[in-house]
Amino acid sequence: MGVLLGFDYGTHKIGVAVGQDLTATATALETLSMVNHKPDWQRIARLLDDWKPDALVVGHPFEMTDREANNAAGAKKFARQLHGRFHLPVHLADERLTSREAWSQLGGRAAKDPTRVDAYAAKLILETWLND
Repeated sequence: MGVLLGFDYGTHKIGVAVGQDLTATATALETLSMVNHKPDWQRIARLLDDWKPDALVVGHPFEMTDREANNAAGAKKFARQLHGRFHLPVHLADERLTSREAWSQLGGRAAKDPTRVDAYAAKLILETWLND
């Protein structure tokens, strides 16, 4: 598969990470703010141009009861839009507890800059997908 970009979609911001399948590891890149309540498509296009991923992975929100979370529809719509705009394979990955784990792993750094949590959650989502 090669290089992948991972996304932690939220209604106000989107965390982004890059990873590759050889080592099944990922690195948090940045957190994008929404532009007029829509994804920052220009910045996403630049990230895709910079990293030239072979595929994209979007976090699929689930509750602990295995039901889709309330924000799952938005994440799936974002995944469809990514595929439609950029014509790359887009995979959904269970993102259960990734934000909580990101807060835990980042510790005090998250308190100083909470936007880091979304990018780190994207890293965890991508690594989950790579290791499944």
